[in-house]
Amino acid sequence: MTAVLLTGMSGAGKSTALLELARRGYRVLDTDAEEWNEWVQAPDGPDWVWRLDRLHTLLDEAGQSPLVLAGCRSNQGALYQRLGAVVLLTAPLPVLLERVQTRDNPYGRSAPDRARIAEHVGWVEPLLRASATLVLDTAVLSAAQVADRVERLLSSSAQGSAARR
Repeated sequence: MTAVLLTGMSGAGKSTALLELARRGYRVLDTDAEEWNEWVQAPDGPDWVWRLDRLHTLLDEAGQSPLVLAGCRSNQGALYQRLGAVVLLTAPLPVLLERVQTRDNPYGRSAPDRARIAEHVGWVEPLLRASATLVLDTAVLSAAQVADRVERLLSSSAQGSAARR
């Protein structure tokens, strides 16, 4: 199975890239939907994490069809070995904050949300960068260019999978 995860901070362009890939005919899933997440009690307070059981089932049922997931959760590393690639979408903090002000999703418009995004850029993004297969700066790449790069990853992952059979 060929699956790629698009990850990154709020405003990095995950949803925009998914829309472009869907337009091109790829199966995509925005994991921000409630059915893919649950609240758990973490040592430092409540955490909104992926329902790994459901995502593992999705990956099991997907077969060899390409699938692009998007999201950013504290437990996403538990899926990495099931994925063909992890793509970090990034942009400078001022760009992220500008984008979250104008998108449909209300997260990021309040001062506490914006402070949390800035905090996460400081400590979460470096962790994502260290584990990413590919890092794409969406401040300089269009959604079409991001989709082109993801398509290449899906293609090379599928070819590698076929060669291993």
